Amino acid sequence: MQLSTHFLSLLNPPTPFLSHHHRRYSLSSRPFKPKLINSVANSPKSRSSELAATLQSETLKTLEWPSLCNYLSPFTSTSMALSLTKTAAIPVGQSQEESQKLLDQTTAALHAMEALKSDPLDLSAIEDVSGILHSAASGQLLTVRELCRVRRMLGAARAVSEKLATVAEGGSLERYTPLLEILQSCHLQMDLELKIGFCIDCNLSMILDRASEELELIRAERKRNMENLDSLLKEVSVSVFQAGGIDRPLITKRRSRICVGVRASHKYLLPDGVALNVSSSGATYFMEPKEAVELNNMEVKLSNSEKAEEMAILSLLTSEIAESEAEIKYLLDRLLEIDLAFARAAYAQWVNGVCPILSSKKSEVFSNGADNALSIDIEGIQHPLLLGSFLRNLTDFIASNSADPSVLDEKSGGMAAVKSSKGVSSFPVPIDIKVQCGIRVVVISGPNTGGKTASMKTFGLASIMSKAGMYLPAKKQPRLPWFDLVLADIGDSQSLEQSLSTFSGHISRICEILEVASEESLVLVDEIGCGTDPSEGVALSTSILQYLKSRVNLAVVTTHYADLSRLKDKESQYENAAMDFSLETLQPTYQILWGSTGDSNALTIAKSIGLDRSIIERAKMWVESLKPEKQQERKGVLYESLMEERNRLEAQFKRAESLHAEIMVLYHEV
Repeated sequence: MQLSTHFLSLLNPPTPFLSHHHRRYSLSSRPFKPKLINSVANSPKSRSSELAATLQSETLKTLEWPSLCNYLSPFTSTSMALSLTKTAAIPVGQSQEESQKLLDQTTAALHAMEALKSDPLDLSAIEDVSGILHSAASGQLLTVRELCRVRRMLGAARAVSEKLATVAEGGSLERYTPLLEILQSCHLQMDLELKIGFCIDCNLSMILDRASEELELIRAERKRNMENLDSLLKEVSVSVFQAGGIDRPLITKRRSRICVGVRASHKYLLPDGVALNVSSSGATYFMEPKEAVELNNMEVKLSNSEKAEEMAILSLLTSEIAESEAEIKYLLDRLLEIDLAFARAAYAQWVNGVCPILSSKKSEVFSNGADNALSIDIEGIQHPLLLGSFLRNLTDFIASNSADPSVLDEKSGGMAAVKSSKGVSSFPVPIDIKVQCGIRVVVISGPNTGGKTASMKTFGLASIMSKAGMYLPAKKQPRLPWFDLVLADIGDSQSLEQSLSTFSGHISRICEILEVASEESLVLVDEIGCGTDPSEGVALSTSILQYLKSRVNLAVVTTHYADLSRLKDKESQYENAAMDFSLETLQPTYQILWGSTGDSNALTIAKSIGLDRSIIERAKMWVESLKPEKQQERKGVLYESLMEERNRLEAQFKRAESLHAEIMVLYHEV
């Protein structure tokens, strides 16, 4: 069986690509493809790699990365992208170059969305046909509907490619290059799309006569035979009706053969006819007239031939899809990249995000000569999850009350209150994260519920978002390093199953973090050294921070230990930060005061609540006496006291010896 020569003429022109420099896809020429979030850098030790992957995965759950990925879901167009956002498996760059490429794609998608406002890019027609491709490759015969799904996907891919190329031609090519590069090495399979469309009418889900010359001949002959058979049976059924052999002329099909109905009492009207079937009541016989036997035989033969030819055509198309499986899968992956790029761009618009600048250690070394150069400079960033929840609730409120203007008017004042002059929500409270070059450890102190942990999580999420090519809900142009791993110990790590206390759980977790962290890693530790004796906790925490400062890019820890905040006085690689607390309202402001140390403000709060003044004053005396600057004085006083006691005891001992000697002399004299 060969496809119609009419179709072959359609394939003479060369297969069009995105550009005249396009190459056919091959494994050796694949462009960058970011790995998924649970991938980690290759390590010579498999255990270290597995541990790093486990810790990274647990950190993502701790920072609630899956919840943030869910906020991308409404902005996806394909089922493939939706699945990745729902499972938090969106691509994350495994190098600074890969992350920068993802950010460039997001920026290009924003430009494209702006240019295509009147006619947005439609990616919803991109179907996931990977299952169909697998079936074809495994030798299963594809159905007409499955072939049409592949054709629709290829057509949609071509439309996306053409629209992006058109947008690029109408504007600045450089702005759209990151998007165009995604499809640059893709084979759009236009010949396969045309071939399926030539052979199959996807609207009617049927194979067309022109699919092959053999099929065209078979169907033409079958049509003529059916016309003759139909004409003959009409004559016979009318004559039977006129002879009283049936209530009305009846032509039907029994046992794959066309026949007429006749009463059992009038079978004689069809001498030598073949009874194919009888009605359930036995009153009607379905008979094939003698004159129709040959025509029915031909109909059965031609019908079988037609089915065989259709199967051959489906088999040919299936084999062509199987041969192109790798190229079509590669095309699907690239279309998925485009969908995710536009989803990130739409998310950036939703949160009024800005593109972060990824810095490297080289740029940090270069900047070290400048006064007050910052390796991390993020101004006015809002917690992405809190902001997403706020915006979603606001959207739901507007949607639910859109039909009632009075409600909107009543609430409009409150709505305006949560928007700043630039249209950015003032909830959650924006914070600034500013770390100078050369700083390796940041110690954040302050009261409980002051926002220490939330601020640390915000920074952790910002680091992962920038790696994933997402814009940050911040002001100006945020700058931060690219971290190979973000490792966190946040929350209660006790485990009854493993017989671990809170302290043991934290230390066990920190041990694992220290094992896999590198000079490009970010380490986040909440309440370091807690859960044990404060003096030992301070000593252990200090030692851990000393170890971290020379082995990671940055460590951010929160603490209630004031001694840790004094490490800055001894080494320049430490920085302090405190959570601001309003003594007027006795409420945290959630702002970070860089270079400051935080107080718990416990006595101020206790006084405002109404605790007895004498108790407060006595507590202040204890606080004063326990301050580190008083410790040396206390040690001196204690030393003097001990020395005096020692001298007194020595004098008593000598006097006792003297008395004992005198007594012994008297004893011997007596």
